[in-house]
Amino acid sequence: MNAPLGDGTRCVHAGQVPSAPGAAVPPQPVLAAQYHLSDDPTDDFYGRAGNPTWRALESAIGELDGGTCLVYASGMAAVSSVLRVLLKPGDTVVLPSDGYYLARSYVREHMNGLVVREVPTAGEWTADTVAGARLVLLETPSNPGLDVCDIAAIAGLAHAAGALVAVDNTTVTPLGQRPLELGADITLASDTKALAGHSDIVLGHVTTADPDLAARLRSERTASGAVPGPFEVWLAHRGLGTLDLRLARQAENAAALYEALREHPGVRSVRWPGSPLDPAHPVASRQMRRFGGVVTFELESAAAVAGFLAASRLVSSATSFGGLHSSADRRARWGDPVPEGLVRFSCGCEDTRDLVADVLTALGA
Repeated sequence: MNAPLGDGTRCVHAGQVPSAPGAAVPPQPVLAAQYHLSDDPTDDFYGRAGNPTWRALESAIGELDGGTCLVYASGMAAVSSVLRVLLKPGDTVVLPSDGYYLARSYVREHMNGLVVREVPTAGEWTADTVAGARLVLLETPSNPGLDVCDIAAIAGLAHAAGALVAVDNTTVTPLGQRPLELGADITLASDTKALAGHSDIVLGHVTTADPDLAARLRSERTASGAVPGPFEVWLAHRGLGTLDLRLARQAENAAALYEALREHPGVRSVRWPGSPLDPAHPVASRQMRRFGGVVTFELESAAAVAGFLAASRLVSSATSFGGLHSSADRRARWGDPVPEGLVRFSCGCEDTRDLVADVLTALGA
């Protein structure tokens, strides 16, 4: 029996068609908006309904996630599509009170008639928490606090209550966590972040093991027009090939930075689920395959964060994460309910020694 392929091999070869003499290596993007019509209804006919470049990336991500994948124009396009397909006025939806703020504001400002129940990611999850819900949306590790919840346990509670479970898996990607294997019905992500990994596109995806739900989502995507451009999709597929390598270096940097900041006098509340000292680690170590490159920590004030960023040579001030370059974002500026000095730090692929030295020097300045 052949041994299972490793993460690096799967990333490099995922979604690739069999090689053929004279064919491009790897396949190039199909940029057409329209196609020559045929009598076969499965053939491509218009760019909003389908594209071979989409299907290549969907095959790749679906293989890593363990289900049928659909790509979207952004992570929020993916989230909002799931919400629109599954929820109707009068339904109850459970959202993370400490997750990505735009998911909560979208539900409250753009979806009328829903009963919204907000629960902290690391809060107490019981049958009462999910009672009467139609959908439970989790984000674990949470953004930006990096708290973790037990996906399998919550899925059991939710399914017993008749609810579906969707997990935002943006922070750690399919290599770090496979929510469908843990009992979730849907996994979704902003692929703008670590999956594409080069800070040059906006993209998202939804994956489910339920073929009927996948068909409903595909139909809604075509009708709503929440579709990505084929060039952006191709760039994401190209970036996916190095995901294993990038995650390994980013996690190495996160581990070193966590240790360097943990005892620093100007820093408090350092979080990284990969450390045995982190309160999220016991659950994270059971359900996560990798711990990612995002670290959060708190400085004394917004001014302290500004001074730190101004003094750094390697760290950019940016509000995304998961890219090659290390970046930091003071999350309170966007309205997150966090302290003014809380920093979400995205470790890039710089040499570990250089990154840690630069951060410590900037903090000292």
